[in-house]
Amino acid sequence: MTISVIIVSYNTCAMTLTCLRTLYENLGGMSAEVWVVDNASSDDSVTAIQRDFPDVHIIANDTNRGFGAANNRAIQRSTGDYLLLLNSDAFIKLRSIQALVACMQDNPSAGVVGPKLLNEDGSLQRSCYRYPTPFRALCESLFITASFPRSKLVGDYRAWPHDSELPVDFVIGACMLVRRSALAQVGLFDERFFLYAEETDWCLRFHKAGWKILFTPQAEVVHLIQGSGKAQSERVFNEFRHANETFINKHYGAPGLWLYRVSQIIGAGARLVLLGTLGLLGVTRRIDPHHSAAEWRRILSWNLGFRGPRLRSP
Repeated sequence: MTISVIIVSYNTCAMTLTCLRTLYENLGGMSAEVWVVDNASSDDSVTAIQRDFPDVHIIANDTNRGFGAANNRAIQRSTGDYLLLLNSDAFIKLRSIQALVACMQDNPSAGVVGPKLLNEDGSLQRSCYRYPTPFRALCESLFITASFPRSKLVGDYRAWPHDSELPVDFVIGACMLVRRSALAQVGLFDERFFLYAEETDWCLRFHKAGWKILFTPQAEVVHLIQGSGKAQSERVFNEFRHANETFINKHYGAPGLWLYRVSQIIGAGARLVLLGTLGLLGVTRRIDPHHSAAEWRRILSWNLGFRGPRLRSP
């Protein structure tokens, strides 16, 4: 068996079926097994998958166990030399699986390979990031990262057009190909992460074990983003913040977590002041295209200790 494809689904029946359809259309004769782990969906996902794709191996959890734990169940039962972890809202494009496997085979030191992610309209979706650290959080809060995006010390990948093969810190978990022999050394997902940052932690562990994380533009995947989370945006926000703090606390301890929170407070506060000043001047804009003033207020409140419900209770 060359490749084991693992898809985690949670109340995304229609998207999961489309994901499976595009997957099978683009396997190109490759020897593969396909696993779907359903996290107790209430939309008849399991029945629909069994009906339309009888060859798919289904693991039906009786509760929502989260992304990492669900993947772990299928990883332990899979047999492929490579594992393709694929979100239910991610749709493989022509020859992309072959490109991921070719990249892995051409780079024996690579433990993980990620593709170019595209939005539904075909535009680029950022998928490569630097590891979160207290220092990077401080640089971000003081606008240093935005001012020097190409700097190896304080920059990130936001100015890079994702048009060349490159070793990166980590790729997001919407689609990632993993070498089983590397996985045997690194181990499974840390199940303390319910959703978000589990792939960040995993990639860091691969790095620490001596494996590279590669990005290749030769493989393309359309990713819709938050396929199962749109209906719970507040809880998703809280889960994301909690996951980042879990990562910082795990790798940098309590002092690192304190500095991380202080940096977030400085950054959110500075942006709210700047946005308020621009508003008084009659200028309406966002300091960050991914964050509105309302979200900066949520980030500030979170780091000051005002925290709402998560997707999973502590």
